[in-house]
Amino acid sequence: MASDRYETAFDIVASWVESGRIPGAVLGVLDAAHPGGQIRATGLAQREPSQRPMTTDTWFDLASLTKVIFTTPRILDAATAGVLDLDAPITQALPELRQFDPDAWQRRITPRDCLVHATGLPATWPIYTYGDDPDRLRAFVIQRDWPHGAQVYSDLNYMLLGFVLERLADLRLGDLDPGEGFAWSAEPARAAATEYCPWRRRMLVGAVHDENAAALGGAGHAGLFGTATAVLGYASALLDGSAATAEAIALMRTPVGPRRTYGWEHAYEGWSGGDACGSSTIGHTGFTGTGLWIDFDAGRAWTLLTNRVHPTRWFDSGIAELRRRVGDALAG
Repeated sequence: MASDRYETAFDIVASWVESGRIPGAVLGVLDAAHPGGQIRATGLAQREPSQRPMTTDTWFDLASLTKVIFTTPRILDAATAGVLDLDAPITQALPELRQFDPDAWQRRITPRDCLVHATGLPATWPIYTYGDDPDRLRAFVIQRDWPHGAQVYSDLNYMLLGFVLERLADLRLGDLDPGEGFAWSAEPARAAATEYCPWRRRMLVGAVHDENAAALGGAGHAGLFGTATAVLGYASALLDGSAATAEAIALMRTPVGPRRTYGWEHAYEGWSGGDACGSSTIGHTGFTGTGLWIDFDAGRAWTLLTNRVHPTRWFDSGIAELRRRVGDALAG
């Protein structure tokens, strides 16, 4: 990738910061010419109540990147190893799912359904408002008679997959190794601030932003923290085939419908990675303002990490346009 493409992309990010649309950002790119990655930071890691500069080693709440960096490869590797059948009901690992109604539709959900967001479960739900006990909230998710609707991108799909991983390991997710360079929280002095949380009555810095993940004490849909270096390291491992089994990586790249693969999105017109990227590109975004895209044919990956919800989500940051413009600039 020509260095001027990176400069153009970074200038776009810097313009978003200068205009006040986002407090700060880190842009990281790796390709054949820069296998270690090019990483630059701009703006502020925290604006309120005090200011701290953004740096290239700032830790970010990765939000839904948790789905593809942590949960997806572990579920697919378990399937490859024969520990989990993607097409058997998820009750193989969670036998008590809707246990009081043997004919409940939820008992027919499979891990494959969850991976490709084809369950019919709601997109999300304020689970954190139903209590403070993580065990009781897990039971609530597992036993609730969820309404069956359209097949939509759903945090609940990945909550269930997270519960499956906990059963397979006989450990809570917060006790599982999140992978090299990642963690389930971050030191506030080194973390990008997210949002003032009315529920927790404080500015969140180094603590998970997603209310449901916080209440559950770890979840498969959100909660992972990492730096741009760590995110690019994972992307590099996907590119060289060391991040998961070959079968798992192949499924991550396999289109399932017009937009999705197993866990990820693939390139389509109008998507977050921009229209100029190659057809072999997969990507995913996170609510806090994060994103990762990988073009397997070009051997290129890029991550744009921002704290666009700081100090509040109720502001039009233009993050969707920013992501697309950066992707188009990098692809040339």
